[in-house]
Amino acid sequence: QVQLVESGGGLVQAGGSVRLSCAASGRTFSSYAMGWFRQAPGKEREFVAAINRIGASTYYADSVKGRFTISRDNAKNTVALQMNGLKPEDTAVYYCAAAARRNWGTPRSNNEYDYWGQGTQVTVSS
Repeated sequence: QVQLVESGGGLVQAGGSVRLSCAASGRTFSSYAMGWFRQAPGKEREFVAAINRIGASTYYADSVKGRFTISRDNAKNTVALQMNGLKPEDTAVYYCAAAARRNWGTPRSNNEYDYWGQGTQVTVSS
């Protein structure tokens, strides 16, 4: 089992940058593919980015491709999401998640992930 804690959210102006971090407990972090999702008010949770268990493969939603970068440090049990060129439509609660299955891939569906963090708010002002 793994526990996930996100940090780094906040208020930023459009065009600015924010770096989110997710710290995982446990000794098997490298056994999980990791993902970031987000949920805006009144909307369903949506996929943002994923990275496989060793960080060799990444995948992004079209809406963030070229602006966001996912990375992981298995020695430190962390996964990060660097968000540049932020837009007001990026405003949401951002969640990190861990997937035990398909851990060599980049899972993109909510139901492929087994553990979730509590979320961190990112607000982009225009």
